[in-house]
Amino acid sequence: MGKAGTKGVSRADRERQIVDMGVEEFGRHGYAGVSVAAVAGRAGISKPLVYSYFDSKDGLYLACVHRVGGLLVDAVAAARSRSGSTDHALDTLGAIFTTVERCRHAWSVLYDPALPPTGELREAVHLYRGRLAAMGAAGAAGLLSRAGHDDPLDHQLLNHVWQYTVTAVMRWWSDHPEQSAAEMTARCVRLLTALGAG
Repeated sequence: MGKAGTKGVSRADRERQIVDMGVEEFGRHGYAGVSVAAVAGRAGISKPLVYSYFDSKDGLYLACVHRVGGLLVDAVAAARSRSGSTDHALDTLGAIFTTVERCRHAWSVLYDPALPPTGELREAVHLYRGRLAAMGAAGAAGLLSRAGHDDPLDHQLLNHVWQYTVTAVMRWWSDHPEQSAAEMTARCVRLLTALGAG
């Protein structure tokens, strides 16, 4: 069991609570628009207590990045069971939707355009984005290889299209938060089916 924190809450539970509030605040307002005081207020604790756990705003954001990055990478990795098939894209989108529905601001934290251009935060974000991009590239390559296409430029272009498509879909969902993960998955099935029928 974790070391006791304030008011009988274990240190691990308190840390989880702070990170949960941090993900929500950073996801809603971006790195530049959030203060440690705002996160502390949302968590119902003092600002010094947040600093005692994470040292700084950057330390808190880094913990949030590791939380959401790990969730997204694990979800996409688990969706690879139909890798190389046309269903793999839908499996991947479904996994992302389900993860983001459980942790609503996960995508926004990992893809925040307001992050500092260099430093530990940027490196951590690049690590997780890189893992997601590599899995996307492998999926695109598998799909083309299965269809007998081995032109490296085709592979490069399809990967490029896939990365931008996922970003566009997630931005659209951010503007339509009333849509559930199941509704988003069904919507993408309809769109991809219509595109494939053309």
